[in-house]
Amino acid sequence: MSEMFEVADNVDVLKLPVAESLILKSREMPWQHSDAPGFWVKPLVEDECQGIRTWLMKVDAGAFSEMHGHRQYEQIYVLEGSFYDQDNVYGPGDFIVRAPGALHTAGSEEGALVLLFYSSKANAG
Repeated sequence: MSEMFEVADNVDVLKLPVAESLILKSREMPWQHSDAPGFWVKPLVEDECQGIRTWLMKVDAGAFSEMHGHRQYEQIYVLEGSFYDQDNVYGPGDFIVRAPGALHTAGSEEGALVLLFYSSKANAG
């Protein structure tokens, strides 16, 4: 099992707030390379103590990632374009949730924008 998305250490990302609201203007953030060509990420929230990550991911047209898995629950909400795995093609409004370790491919024929949520706790998300 491999993690294809890792965040660079020098990236400003929010932690979960304790009692306030925090804002991140993602339009002003640059897209970052992931370990998979054609997959770009913008980390929004990272909280290791809570085991939570929330990211935007842009997938270039024609990008494909071989079979892989994640250590956490992965939730994917398609915002724009189309996104596919070995089982289906997903469009705007489609939602996918995967168990930790669930192997899957990922790709897009036309390009896609998705919102990713990762959680290590079954009752989170």
